[in-house]
Amino acid sequence: MTKQLNVDVAIIGAGTGGMYALREVRRSKQSFVLIDSGPLGTTCARVGCMPSKVALHIAEYWNAQKEFERYGISGAEHLRLDGAVAWQALREQRDRFAGGAANNAIKAAGEHLLMGRARFLEPTLLEVESESGIQKVKAKSVIIAAGSRPVMPGFLQPFAEHCITTDEFFEMQELPQSIGILGLGAIGLEMGLALARLGVEVHGADMAETVGGISDPEVSKVALAEFAKEMQLYLGAPAELAKADTGVLLKAGGKQVQVDKVLVALGRRPNTDQLNLAEAGFELDERGNPLFNPNTLQVGDHPVFIVGDSNAYRPLMHEAADEGAMAGYNSAQETPLAFKRKTSLAIAFTNPDVISVGARFDELNQDDILIGTASSQANGRSRVISDREGVLRLYANKHSGKLLGASMVGVRAEHVAQLLALAIERGETAHSLLQLAFYHPVVEEIVQAAAQDIARKIPEASGLPFGLVLADA
Repeated sequence: MTKQLNVDVAIIGAGTGGMYALREVRRSKQSFVLIDSGPLGTTCARVGCMPSKVALHIAEYWNAQKEFERYGISGAEHLRLDGAVAWQALREQRDRFAGGAANNAIKAAGEHLLMGRARFLEPTLLEVESESGIQKVKAKSVIIAAGSRPVMPGFLQPFAEHCITTDEFFEMQELPQSIGILGLGAIGLEMGLALARLGVEVHGADMAETVGGISDPEVSKVALAEFAKEMQLYLGAPAELAKADTGVLLKAGGKQVQVDKVLVALGRRPNTDQLNLAEAGFELDERGNPLFNPNTLQVGDHPVFIVGDSNAYRPLMHEAADEGAMAGYNSAQETPLAFKRKTSLAIAFTNPDVISVGARFDELNQDDILIGTASSQANGRSRVISDREGVLRLYANKHSGKLLGASMVGVRAEHVAQLLALAIERGETAHSLLQLAFYHPVVEEIVQAAAQDIARKIPEASGLPFGLVLADA
């Protein structure tokens, strides 16, 4: 006979969203079960943001030798890179990150961790298949945090032996001599540049006319010029693969090149298609994803909440953490609360970094905004660090000067992104932002320059110099 477990909350998935949901569920003293099909450890720690940053860090170390001669440092010709050793060191760090995340899940859930694959029978009735058999779970509320998996289109199947996904990328035992990248979003771009800086010949293709999701044409122009110095770019045309004597042919935009491997970085798809949602009575969109409220995370009018990569709304680690907390809190409420979403924030750690904060260029009415522009070449700290080009474009309401969003490619733009996210979240204007002290020389001075560019176009009623306010009487 199939056993049935009755709990207040069932959480499907022990990734970032699931673990933050669990924190709130435990805080509200609800009974729970945490269900995961394995392996434990978040997507970020195992195959995403953390190992990718280790790869970029290793690549920066190796690539730094190109600057040696400029500063009188000799002997670089004697340096050697053992790619296999470098990748093994990466995996060791990755395993520490992933192991820590897995241990946290085990410790937090304890005896309430159920390893198995879940599917819905009804909106609050689950069937879990585990090594010990089938178990039913009846819950008052369910949180879907089932994560995602890499997209692998069917047309690539004939070339599967030459293709690797982002989930398999870090398992390479040695680096290829050449590689094609399908998809130049943040991960594809980051990994393409990391490999290029480690001496791999890289050819990147994307249907878009730009890379890293950039929508601002001026930022895109600078980014493409910089990244084209390190890898071949094939943009604005569909890519296909063809057989070759060795490796595989990558064809795009009327060009073709033979490569040893192809990294498929075409995004990730939610694992919700494995949960039997339609049959269990959930309303789905045209892509088969459940309809939900992004402020409550509630699916339809059911006591079910969906978070993180599973809802594909903002598939980023910090968003999954917030959504998990929102869903975990709402799982204990008679009526779910609607939470304000934080300022959107995206960073590609590409050196020069690519950032997007708040409203994107293509989301704004150009007749209603002012754009403040500042160049990395005019920023002292950026020029000390690198001779790479960079530009910040800051968007503000043309009447009030209220900051709306920003796009940038530039050295250490990750820090600029955090500053601007804070400013936009707090409702700053170009004038009020200039009241902040900007130390010299720091990369963040580029924000000061862009804000001044906007402030010059909006006269300050007081007539005082930019950034200065009178002392209290």
